[in-house]
Amino acid sequence: MDFIAQLSVFAHAIWQILTNPAMVALLLGSSFLGIIFGALPGLTATLGVALLTTLTYSMDLQTALISLIAMYVGAVYGGSYPAILINIPGTAAGAATAMDGYPMAQRGEGGKALGMTTTASFIGTLIGMIALIALAPLISEAALQFTSYEFFLLALFGIIISGTLTSKDLVYKGWIAGLLGLALSTIGRDQLQFFPRFTFGLPELDGGIEVVPVLIGAFAIPQIIRTLRDRVALGSPQPVKRVLPEFRAVFRNLRHVIRSAFIGVGIGAVPGVGEDIAGWVSYGTAQNSSAHPERFGKGEPAGLVSSETANNACIGGALIPLTTLGIPGSPPAVMLLGALMLHGLNPGPMIAITQPNFLVELTAIIALASLAMWINGMFLAKHVIKVLRVPSSIFQPIVAVLSVIGSYALGLSLLNLYLMVPIGIAAYVLGEMDYPISPLVIGVILGPMADENLRRALMVSEGSLMGFFERPVSLLLIAVIVLTIASQIPAWKRYRSRLWKKFRGRALAGKPAHGADDPQ
Repeated sequence: MDFIAQLSVFAHAIWQILTNPAMVALLLGSSFLGIIFGALPGLTATLGVALLTTLTYSMDLQTALISLIAMYVGAVYGGSYPAILINIPGTAAGAATAMDGYPMAQRGEGGKALGMTTTASFIGTLIGMIALIALAPLISEAALQFTSYEFFLLALFGIIISGTLTSKDLVYKGWIAGLLGLALSTIGRDQLQFFPRFTFGLPELDGGIEVVPVLIGAFAIPQIIRTLRDRVALGSPQPVKRVLPEFRAVFRNLRHVIRSAFIGVGIGAVPGVGEDIAGWVSYGTAQNSSAHPERFGKGEPAGLVSSETANNACIGGALIPLTTLGIPGSPPAVMLLGALMLHGLNPGPMIAITQPNFLVELTAIIALASLAMWINGMFLAKHVIKVLRVPSSIFQPIVAVLSVIGSYALGLSLLNLYLMVPIGIAAYVLGEMDYPISPLVIGVILGPMADENLRRALMVSEGSLMGFFERPVSLLLIAVIVLTIASQIPAWKRYRSRLWKKFRGRALAGKPAHGADDPQ
């Protein structure tokens, strides 16, 4: 599809939504709900998209995407409200925002801080959207050349890199979580020979484990338990006077905005990492590159703009591997992938052929969702204080009920409830032992892709593994996987450190001392 044709599809999608009052109302309403989910500590973007997914079951794909994307964008942004006003991030993505947002609010600049975050989030989302429409077709075209060997290795790499980057202490915990998810995905009849595996004679398990109950159980139940257990007491919100868009203040930090947007897109494209890491990396980069790093943490606008731009640019980045390879880039994108699969759409390289307009229509929805987020954000800034005063212990039981209803409504099956609860409890226990949950969920989603392609490759090669070493792309993926694993082995780390010290010592020894070669 050429540029003119893409532009025409983009404009038509925008016009179709804006001329439909019901869709406009859905867009604004979902964005509003997303901001509330992001603003209330304990309710996250991941949880919001998970709960909304169950409500979109009866909708058509476009309507479902409008509500889910608006929820996603709004929730990532909404975490900035409590971060700025009460110094408690509503989401993990808003943690870096609190570093400079709350000091600004303390000195009476809460309205200015909210205006800057709203505009920076809007710009970051748009840049992420541009990156999505620019890079996704290229990646999708390259992925069309992949065979079963490459798809298996790609799924395996997604699980390994997710476990590597999301582990709090030992990286092995992330890998173990990913392998547990991979094991869960093998339950049910296999797709090639229709042979039952790990069903324990239960016909209800023949179809395998539904993705959505796993997602709700893994993310919602642990969050509910922790919130009710900890009973976080919210501080007194800082007053907000006047909220303006603050375009001038944002553009004064344009270099931070552009750099942070690229950081957000890049980190978002890494499977399972998410917006919180993007925010911290961007914040740290802005501080290190600043002429006045001592101002950061004391109400520096550059730090505020950097973290919020990266958070929302991460959305577009997370959708790049999701749409082209079927691998989600962040926990909310995991939920979005589950929703797409629920509506009969399987993202991957073939989507450009089966649904040629999907990517352009998706970017149109992201553009409108970012606009809805900006409009809602400017109007809600002064009123969200009232919402923040509501104890989270009131909301969490409601979320629990919605989780149960949502899981049951998916196919009206009690089995989904029987699966959701133990998976949720297991996820809570694993989380308390510092096992990351994102690799587990990614393992469940990518498991069928890895299983089916590995078995197909072995059937074609009659059990030979040589096919993995005969294709350049396959060899490259194997090398990347091996290096990723090796880089986390203590013995390799020590060897690499000694090698670097030895090399550096030789380099310094060969360098003449200052003034040694000066003429006498």
